[in-house]
Order: sequence, then structure tokens, then C-alpha cells
Amino acid sequence: MGHHHTSDPAAGGAPGAVLPVLALLVCAGGYLLLVLRARRRNPARAWSPWRTVAFCAGVVLLAVALLPPVAPLAHRDFRGHMVQHLLIGMYAPLALVLGAPVTLVLRAVSAPRARRLTAVLHSAPARLLTRPPVAVLLSAGSLPVLYFTPLYDTAMAHPAGHWLTHAHFLLSGCLLAHAVAGPDPAPARPGVPARLVWLGCAIAVHAVAAQLMYGGFGVAVHAPASEVRGGAEIMYYGGDIAELLLAAALVATWRPGRRPFARPAPLRPRARPSG
Repeated sequence: MGHHHTSDPAAGGAPGAVLPVLALLVCAGGYLLLVLRARRRNPARAWSPWRTVAFCAGVVLLAVALLPPVAPLAHRDFRGHMVQHLLIGMYAPLALVLGAPVTLVLRAVSAPRARRLTAVLHSAPARLLTRPPVAVLLSAGSLPVLYFTPLYDTAMAHPAGHWLTHAHFLLSGCLLAHAVAGPDPAPARPGVPARLVWLGCAIAVHAVAAQLMYGGFGVAVHAPASEVRGGAEIMYYGGDIAELLLAAALVATWRPGRRPFARPAPLRPRARPSG
């Protein structure tokens, strides 16, 4: 396999890093401003600092993925691309989702705006996108399409395709994390056992795709075989860790209902026979 190079100017150093840095600063700053606004609107209802830490950690993970040294490495080495893929598509989304940004917005905005946002969350498209089967299809199901068809090389050859791939990784990863273990409201979210089953399906697809890639079966990535095998190993083991963290987040939010014990009926004295 020949080595594939991209023509994205963002693969360079400082000039290509300006836009990602600005976007991430706006994202983190907007979240922190919403935290301050939510505290002013309702001082008695404090916002969890762990939510803020989680969201900021997600922004930091995105910065690591989109800035040097990872970004330039991803453009010249498939192993670097896979590191970037995991950071953008699995690790950062989990941290961002655990920050509960939708709940924060609902607390920070006025009541009419909160009602409008709630209506959007309950709309048919939103309910469809947040269902675990759809999230698994968009996230894990896109791996065979990307790496076992010419789509990867086609997308990486153009800056727009490169950034669209990043956007797909991030959005589909956030959908999966939200559908499985997100703290934000999700009207279409099933119970914990069903979510564990769908998470298991995502793990299986991820593992099979990585093993096929490692063996070179049907992979359509134009890169040296050693890089493809190395990328498959990163995908396999790094994906396992990310999925274990997602499972841990799901279990941590599980609050099984307790059925109250039925009190025994009081004993009634037997009626004495007459006569």
C-alpha cells in the first residue's frame, strides 16, 4: 500500500491551529458563562463542579487532537490519525456529555426559551437521533464504511472532507455517549439493560473492524501495512478503554428502583365455634 498524504493546510503548525483554538476557547468560555448565569438565576441550586471539570476536560482532549503534535502526525501517519480519531470520536465526547450541557442551558435561560428547547428535545427527529440503535449505527457503524471503502482516502485528500470527518466523529460520538450514559434529558432513552446491550453491539463492531484491519482483510486505506496494523492496534485497545469508561459512566448513573417490602397482614383471631 502506498503512503497517503493529505493537502489540508491545517496539518501545519501555528497558522492552521488558530481556528481550532478560537473555536475551543469559545466553547469553553460559553460553558463557563452559562454556569455563572445559572448560579445567578438560582443561587440555591448549585451547579456541580464535576460537570464543569468533565466538560473542560473534553475541550482539552479536543485541543490535544486538533493541535500539534497530534494533528501534524495524523496527516502523515495512519497511526496518528487513529489516535486523533479516538480522541475526537470517543474520549472527548464522553467528557463533554458528562458535562450535561443541555441541562445547563435549561437552567441558564429564561422559562420561555427553556420550554422551546424542551419542545425541540421532544420532537420526532431528536427522539430518533438519541435512540441507542441510531447512535450505534452512526458511530460504530460508520467504521466499516470509512476504512473498508475508498471513502477514507477520498475524504483525507480534501480539507473539507477532513474536517467533515472530524465533525462526524465528534457528533456521532456525542450521540452515542448521550444515548448510553448521558445525564441530560433523553425522552427516548430505554432502560439500563437495553443500553448495555446496545453498548455491547458497538463494542463488537469496533473490535471486529479493528481485527479485520489488522489482518488486512478488505481494508482500503492507502498507507504502509505496518501503519495500518499499528492503527488497528490503537483502535482496538484504545477503543476498549473508551468503551469501558462509557460502561462505567452508565453503571455510575444507574439507580435501580427499590420495591418496598410488603408488610405481612395482621393475624386475625379465629372465630370460636358457637355452642
